Amino acid sequence: MPKIYLSPSVQEYNHYIDGGNEEYYMYLIADAMEPYLTANGIDFDRNQPEMTLSQVIADSNAQPYELHLAIHSNASPDATAGQNTGAEIYYYPSSVSGKRFAEIIANNYRPVYREPGEVRVIPSAALAELKRTKAPAVLIEVGYHDNREEAQWIRDNIGNIARSLAKSVVEYFNLEFNEP
Repeated sequence: MPKIYLSPSVQEYNHYIDGGNEEYYMYLIADAMEPYLTANGIDFDRNQPEMTLSQVIADSNAQPYELHLAIHSNASPDATAGQNTGAEIYYYPSSVSGKRFAEIIANNYRPVYREPGEVRVIPSAALAELKRTKAPAVLIEVGYHDNREEAQWIRDNIGNIARSLAKSVVEYFNLEFNEP
């Protein structure tokens, strides 16, 4: 049975433009993924909201997970706050498995995202969850939470985002996708 580590954002200080925060909404996505993962025979563990990023990475590295999936929403720099849109899927540049997983996520995310042409796969050596986890890791920024329309889209599509991400995990392991 494949086993993954789910890492929804622990950044409660990243506030959405019109209420709530990144940690809250990313935990809702991870919660909504669980029935899909269970229905498809994917075992998983998760971080906890009180953890620091270093604790999350240590927890992920404590067992031999086959994937590490970090789930975040994005914010623009002050100069462009509220103006940006798009989903970004990051992987560590030398990770062949991470790149493969990122591309699978992008292919499954485009049909549900509000602007399919704005779903990008990006290599990054700067993100701790990509460079310090033992398992192949991907970090998805599901959209911009400082953009009013995008923040609302995230809220309205928790289930669609979760299904898309779970479907990507199932596809990565070359399994047949089953609805819960």
